[in-house]
Amino acid sequence: MNSGIGIDLVQIQRFKQLSFSNNQSFYKKNFSEAEINYCMKFNEPYKHFAAKFALKEALIKSIDKNIHLSQIETSHLNSKPIVRIVKNEESYRFFASVTHENEFAIAVVICEKLK
Repeated sequence: MNSGIGIDLVQIQRFKQLSFSNNQSFYKKNFSEAEINYCMKFNEPYKHFAAKFALKEALIKSIDKNIHLSQIETSHLNSKPIVRIVKNEESYRFFASVTHENEFAIAVVICEKLK
């Protein structure tokens, strides 16, 4: 089994300035409809977009192949982040942690390649 770790730090202000209403093409290119719906239900959706972006970037850094942000889907189960690669032929197991506070969102992803 191969394994890897990725970490990413995102300035929340970047997503505050990149408002959803004025930049829908960016968001639709990089986030799934479910991710957009999740973030938009909050008063400050940019914080959640920044956290999801950090998760996706951390996952990319943890694996041994190039993928696009749109191939990664994030969700939550019991307040814990879940990340997965959509339509992936290889088997991976991911362990993720994410938080956002004041100016930054940070995420760590550990990847275990199965088989």
